[in-house]
Amino acid sequence: MRVAALDDDVDQLDLVRCTLQSIGHDCHVFSEGAALRRELQRETFDLLVLDWHLPDITGPDIVRWVRANLQARIPILFVTNRHEERDVVEGLSAGADDFMVKPVRVGELAARVRALLRRAYMDPAPEEQVWGRYRFVIASRQLEIEGKPVALTQKEFDLALFLFRNAGRLISRKHLLETIWGVANPPGTELMSRSLDTHISRVRTVLGLRPESGYRLASIYGQGYRFEVLGSDENHVA
Repeated sequence: MRVAALDDDVDQLDLVRCTLQSIGHDCHVFSEGAALRRELQRETFDLLVLDWHLPDITGPDIVRWVRANLQARIPILFVTNRHEERDVVEGLSAGADDFMVKPVRVGELAARVRALLRRAYMDPAPEEQVWGRYRFVIASRQLEIEGKPVALTQKEFDLALFLFRNAGRLISRKHLLETIWGVANPPGTELMSRSLDTHISRVRTVLGLRPESGYRLASIYGQGYRFEVLGSDENHVA
């Protein structure tokens, strides 16, 4: 998953980053609220980890801005020195999902992050996932449409599955490159970007993701892509 962490304490920020990376997440760090807000206007994340006291803005103000301005409901975890009941109430009332008091305990942070992501996003079935006529067999990395196997490369399968799992969400191009290609700052960005466009086009064509068929895989200028189910196919996880 792609996580943004905000804290003006460099040591605390590094501890959060290392903890999240150790459990398999890409962590982008910020020391000022304004920098995070600018990034949120052009990039997408799966989770926010926020401190309360910052040089330019408070954590609750960041949460209120996120809830008012971002369409997707990103899970938010406070990691802060604030510990009074009124602080917890204020943070959760602003729109945060969980609250953790410093000093950071690595095991607790990892557990809270896992729980938040598990609640916020589909917990993948170990064997297969089905959306209407699309059946993804995870173990064999095989996609079937109406029971017929479809030839996809590994990257195309990963991209298609990721899009179905995140239907309705705007996903930035960097988010896709990190998740599917595993590159946070890819060399030859223009080449990687063209490769992403090629894969998107191929998935759209092979899977028949067209509005007249009940699906839309739209390119959002300057931001990324949004996959939408327009028809009556029901989201079902086997």
